[in-house]
Amino acid sequence: MSDTILLDVSAGLARLTLNRPASLNAVNAEMGTRWRELALRVTSDPTIEAVLLDAAGSAFCAGGDVIEMAGSPEGGAGLTRMAAVINEGIAALVTADRPVVAAVQGAVAGGGLGLMLVADYIVASESATFASKYADVGLTPDLGLTTFLPRAIGERRALQFVLSDLVLDARTALEWGLVSEVVEPGRVAARAEEVARSWLGNAAFGQARRLVRASPVRPFAASLADEAATIGARLDTEQARTRIAAFVARRSARQGSGAREGS
Repeated sequence: MSDTILLDVSAGLARLTLNRPASLNAVNAEMGTRWRELALRVTSDPTIEAVLLDAAGSAFCAGGDVIEMAGSPEGGAGLTRMAAVINEGIAALVTADRPVVAAVQGAVAGGGLGLMLVADYIVASESATFASKYADVGLTPDLGLTTFLPRAIGERRALQFVLSDLVLDARTALEWGLVSEVVEPGRVAARAEEVARSWLGNAAFGQARRLVRASPVRPFAASLADEAATIGARLDTEQARTRIAAFVARRSARQGSGAREGS
């Protein structure tokens, strides 16, 4: 079994850890296959309610392993096949009803941005940096970046980002909307886990992220119909009935307290 990405599952939370620190977690063919395998596993396991994506070492992900690409006898055809494998994992995570948080430290570049943007919530270290770098090696964006990036930061900024050698620091990435929050380097892991655990025990979070993720790629009428069906299905669950009853009890208690104070 490959250890290029580690999987740990505990109490409904799956942690995927990119694990090629000596190569700044650059993605090679073995790691790409492992990514697909684990993404399909965690999105098909009904016991998993949330996913935390992090990385070992000083960087989150430096993109594709350019050294391996250059030495591959398969050339461009091999790179296309590898991207297709990774894309299966990306699609599984993006379309699933499992919210994803990313803990990001150090450098994020190239395809690493695509992996990062699979996450719904991104906690970045103050020391994190973000760059395209595709044009530096004469290549074009992949791994969903031309879809994810404009959604996150807008088309104009996305074009500025991929058509220049711009490197964003963490605070600028936050201002642009590329990440959700910035914390001190020592707090990244704990904060990301805190976010992930806040989603556990309430399947409505997973369904909400699925609805939001699906909306840009389908007709508005389809989104409306899906919303209506999903909220109706949730109302019939024991979890929703319990939470609604608690909400009604709190509301009644507040109203009763207000009436007594005014008498």
